Amino acid sequence: MHGGATGPPWTNRGQSTTIVSMSERLWYLKRCDLFQRLSPEQLTALETRCRMRQFPRGTPIYLPADSADSIMLLAQGRVKIGSYTEDGKQTILAFIEPGELFGELSLLGTEEREEYAEAVEKSTIILISNKVIQGLLAENPAISLGVTKLFGLRRQRIERRLKYLLFRSNRERLVHLLLELAEKYGLPNGNGVELRIKLSHQDLASIIGSTRETVTVVLGELQAEGLLELGRRKIRLIDIARLADSVNVPIPRFSGV
Repeated sequence: MHGGATGPPWTNRGQSTTIVSMSERLWYLKRCDLFQRLSPEQLTALETRCRMRQFPRGTPIYLPADSADSIMLLAQGRVKIGSYTEDGKQTILAFIEPGELFGELSLLGTEEREEYAEAVEKSTIILISNKVIQGLLAENPAISLGVTKLFGLRRQRIERRLKYLLFRSNRERLVHLLLELAEKYGLPNGNGVELRIKLSHQDLASIIGSTRETVTVVLGELQAEGLLELGRRKIRLIDIARLADSVNVPIPRFSGV
């Protein structure tokens, strides 16, 4: 699946050709924090120069070696960003939520994608060419600052993930990930916090650099200790304070979904 992909991001990938109105594209652009810095005139001009398409669940949006000539805005759905090792193992780098940009490394002058992006759910994507974005950067310093901040936050997240991959046990890595997911997707429910994102044991393993079998064993241990409760692709954290204390991090604040 990785490497050797040809063609632009919108071709031969199973995506829908649903036609959308300009007002709908404009509404989605306004939801992006970065573009809220634009004047109404700039926002309207941007809207006329972008494209929007829908991708069914499980279909790639772009693959390694695809042309890196644009950035993308997730309008609806959920997207995962990942990469493959030389022996074909998958690593999940991030999940993208509505209103977030991805594929931004193309702005650094990279000619080809190094990672892949896949629709985890049915997703609506807005594609914006690098040329258009670079024009906005030139005429709007606030956009430049926003892009710089985006790069910084992504780098910070990756560095934090690498620190835990290098210096923590499988159990500590998994607990840290569960707390990270709780902060973004946690919903207080009864005597616990339910993670409002469906991830398989393999997904969790791909994020923390472990194996599905190891993740299954550790989750079973945490459940036996009364720290969490497992359901069908669902996890509820029962004692989040003990979990946080076990890896020496603060109890997460829940933003929900």
